[in-house]
This record gives sequence, C-alpha cells and structure tokens, in this order.
Amino acid sequence: MNDFLSLAKARCAVRSYLPRPIEAEKLERILEAGRVSPTAKNNQPYRFLVVQSPEGLAKLARCTNVKGYPLAIVVCGVMSEAWVRPFDAKNTFDTDTAIAATHMLLEATEQGLGSCWINYFDPAVVRELFRMPEGVEPVHVLAIGYAAGEPKSPDRHARDRKPLAELVVEESF
Repeated sequence: MNDFLSLAKARCAVRSYLPRPIEAEKLERILEAGRVSPTAKNNQPYRFLVVQSPEGLAKLARCTNVKGYPLAIVVCGVMSEAWVRPFDAKNTFDTDTAIAATHMLLEATEQGLGSCWINYFDPAVVRELFRMPEGVEPVHVLAIGYAAGEPKSPDRHARDRKPLAELVVEESF
C-alpha cells in the first residue's frame, strides 16, 4: 500500500476463505501490530488467543457465524489491568482491545490477507471452550485468511459510507 488511507479503504469484511494456512511471519507481524497499538496509560490490558489448529477452529466455529477461516485471533480484555477514567469510572479495556484489533486487521490487509471482525459469539461459551482464566474477557474474534474470490473495491466507500458533511460537527453541536 502507498499510504494509510489506501490501506484503510482496501480492508473489507471477508467471509469466504481459501483452505491455505497463514505463514508464521505474517502471523507474527499481525500480532506485533496488536502489541504496539496504543492503550490508555500504556496499560496494555489485552491478550491475544491464536487459534489455527483444526480442533481449535472447530470449537470456535461452534460459537460464531463465520466459518472456514484458517486463523482466528480472539482479542481478550483484562478489565483489572485497564485504565479507569476517574470522572465516570469508565473502564477502557473495550477501547484498548478495539484499537489492537483494528491494528491487527489493517496489518492483515497489508500482508495480502482477508479478514472479518466477528462480534456474534457468546463470550461465556468461548471462555469455557478455551479455558480462559477468571478476569480474561473475549471481546473480539478476528477471522483471517486468504480471501476466496475478488476483494471489494476500495471505491465502494464513495457510495456505501455517509459523506463527511453528515458526520463532522465543527466546534459545537
């Protein structure tokens, strides 16, 4: 990619994957992108559960509505490690994990991979199936793999997204 905006526009939800494993060096770069993502007070309240064995993927497929991906990363939050805003006690683990997930999905795109951010899953079932310790909360499931079929056009944003005029408010509402 030539620039960040081009990369951001190229990323799209992929729901059909080739049965091709992800190279270790690509996975490492994806995980590194999550590791270096910014977090509130640099607390880094996340863990990344990598699932790529046939048994692990079968367990995860029971919990989600996307199937057939060769790699999943379950981005988990550790609420007790996250910064808490003092004014209203907002815990930032959900924000911190979302930033890490975004970084990882964009790096997957940079590596020529397709991805899908999955939020349709039962956290209690995921926690039980993968024996997560108390206090570790599965927040996002990232399906990653080589896309089957042609990627969506980056130009789709011109028609599918609201224009800036509908989203931007200057100075005050």
